[in-house]
Amino acid sequence: MTDINNEQNQSTGQDAKQENHLIAERRQKLAQIRVEARENGTVAFPNDIKPTANCQAILEKFQEISDNEELKSAGDFTLCGRMMAKRVMGKASFTHIQDGSGERLQAYIARDELPEGAYAKFKAFDIGDIVAISGYLFRTKTGELSIHAKNIRLLTKSLRPLPEKFHGLTDQETRYRQRYVDLIMNKDSRNVFVLRSKIVAFIRRYFENLDFLEVETPMMHPIPGGANARPFITHHNALDNDLYLRIAPELYLKRLVVGGLERVFEINRNFRNEGIDTRHNPEFTSLEFYQAYANYQDLMDLTEDLLQKCAIEVLGNTEIEYQGTKINFAEKFTRISMHDAVQKFIPDAAEILNDAAAMREFIGQKYKINCGQEENCGKLLNILFEEGVEGELIQPTFITEYPSIVSPLSRRSDKNPEITDRFELFIAGREIANGFSELNDAEDQAERFQAQVMEKEAGDDEAMFYDADFIRALEYAMPPTAGEGIGIDRLIMLLSNSASIRDVLLFPQLKNIAER
Repeated sequence: MTDINNEQNQSTGQDAKQENHLIAERRQKLAQIRVEARENGTVAFPNDIKPTANCQAILEKFQEISDNEELKSAGDFTLCGRMMAKRVMGKASFTHIQDGSGERLQAYIARDELPEGAYAKFKAFDIGDIVAISGYLFRTKTGELSIHAKNIRLLTKSLRPLPEKFHGLTDQETRYRQRYVDLIMNKDSRNVFVLRSKIVAFIRRYFENLDFLEVETPMMHPIPGGANARPFITHHNALDNDLYLRIAPELYLKRLVVGGLERVFEINRNFRNEGIDTRHNPEFTSLEFYQAYANYQDLMDLTEDLLQKCAIEVLGNTEIEYQGTKINFAEKFTRISMHDAVQKFIPDAAEILNDAAAMREFIGQKYKINCGQEENCGKLLNILFEEGVEGELIQPTFITEYPSIVSPLSRRSDKNPEITDRFELFIAGREIANGFSELNDAEDQAERFQAQVMEKEAGDDEAMFYDADFIRALEYAMPPTAGEGIGIDRLIMLLSNSASIRDVLLFPQLKNIAER
């Protein structure tokens, strides 16, 4: 093993040495370009040219045309982008340019058809340089649609070489740390973020069409609230106050419902000072929306419709594949209570769900979790669900009737005060959405906040604070309301078939290299 490690370290050192040599060569070229620019009264990094087309538009419009006379009659085009390949053959050369469309087009560069000196300069260009190419379209002898260059100019010198062309940027962590290189080299990665943008745009249109108002609420809160989570703490010098990066926008959005904005939504960042894994990032994007005169059943209907239409809009299909498993959005989503789900997936526990002592013992033996002297069957039921049921919920499934003890902001069921009118949506074994009929009884909410404070004092870092201003808002009366949060990042993971949340975040949080 030591020999292998030594070989790997030696190889890494050689690669770094080679890269430093290439960077030094490119810096020398840039120094010469600067000298020539000063002598000619120009600049080394020009900004006086604009593209008249992009590679994707050209490929889409002219891909089926084979006649060179017809192609040439379309006129001249100017493309601006990055050189991704270069093949010099005496008096003529080929290069490939990749632009903002994400597509590439071949360019034919002939010495005798360029302005004097332009071909010599081109031969000194490096892969990765940003260039402008002007010319007309034609097909080569092999039939490849190409641009016949009349001129080529360097716009920006690339000082670092791109990864080796046949393997690209394959190291996963390097892709996350250097997303800019990942986007250049990996088309699949680029497509994920294009898809992300389309999904978010569709969600906005969907809610606007239902007369929801998009709003923005504070990112820094004097009191963290809206979820059970550990917050990030900061300090405002001018106010001399500690503030918390928001863990959820919920309590502010419900204040707006009190104020008469009866349909509101927000797509924005939340921050939670918790672990990092394939499903969790310290900052993440969520959609939250609130609708007056609606209940949790209405929101389950809305969520089902939203996801079905989103899949059709962005993927063209209601059946998707996620990590080798087919997920069907077309079928009616399953709806089952937490109690019944535990009975179904953990049949050994079916007879003890009202016996706290037996539940503690079962959880300890089966899942190796010490529940101490916990006496609340609702909390124990939630532990059983998280440990033995969540991972089994592959097809879209609404889990309903969450225990009141784990749902401090949810309206209690009229039929059973021990449960709430709440649901969570699970797909591919993970939570995608959380919604409920809102608790609009100010006195009940105050009591539940107080219970959360007692849990925090007992050592629960994720328990909620008492928010007196939110209670004041409820005392002005909030209409019957339902609200929901959907994890945008997890939804995009699902629709883009991405295994890790880092694959759908442009710049995920990572350990400092020095700490590794």
